[in-house]
Amino acid sequence: MTTDTYEPTARTVPTRSRKRASYDRALVHSILDETYVCHLGFVRDGAPVVLPTLYGRIGDRLYVHGSTGSRPLRMAGAGEGAPGLPVCLTVTHVDGLVLAKSAFHHSINYRSVVVHGIAHQVTEPEELRTALDALVDHVVPGRADDSRRANAKELAATAVLRLELDEVSAKVRTGGPNDEPEDATLPHWSGVVPVARAYGTPVPADDLDPSVDLPAYLAPTATR
Repeated sequence: MTTDTYEPTARTVPTRSRKRASYDRALVHSILDETYVCHLGFVRDGAPVVLPTLYGRIGDRLYVHGSTGSRPLRMAGAGEGAPGLPVCLTVTHVDGLVLAKSAFHHSINYRSVVVHGIAHQVTEPEELRTALDALVDHVVPGRADDSRRANAKELAATAVLRLELDEVSAKVRTGGPNDEPEDATLPHWSGVVPVARAYGTPVPADDLDPSVDLPAYLAPTATR
């Protein structure tokens, strides 16, 4: 049965600033849905490896993009009974630069998600197509239906990892600087500089037919 919160575990309870941690399912999903680049960490030959890559979410499942020759895909294995790859996946938004009167108390306002689990390569053809649609639509909602889907050759060159959202937590910092009382009268500006993502005007490809209009999902007012 799906609940409103994820169950905390030893790996998802932070050792510092525990009050900023959250296991609220809706919050976790909102943080994941607002961006599309994650960092995927795993261990290879006894050493840590962290790779930036695209991802998409369907319910309580993440799909992570890769190529058939990539290290995490090879390590995860393919087919029924493959052991999978232990991973840690992270997503972070920076919402503001927190400038304090003292260097020590400078910080950032942020929202982050950390996911632990076993990633498995998607091999079932229908799930693979669904996952690839989710990846495309996660970056630009509506784009999957407005583009040619992968053919057999392209599918053979593309690989996707599946990661269940079971062991997961969010962490959020908001508000202004936490200066020491004795620093209150120092003559230094303090406060928050907001940080926001912005999209520029779409630039058409050199070979685009002039009769093809800009899709509504790319209009300046579209939400991405």
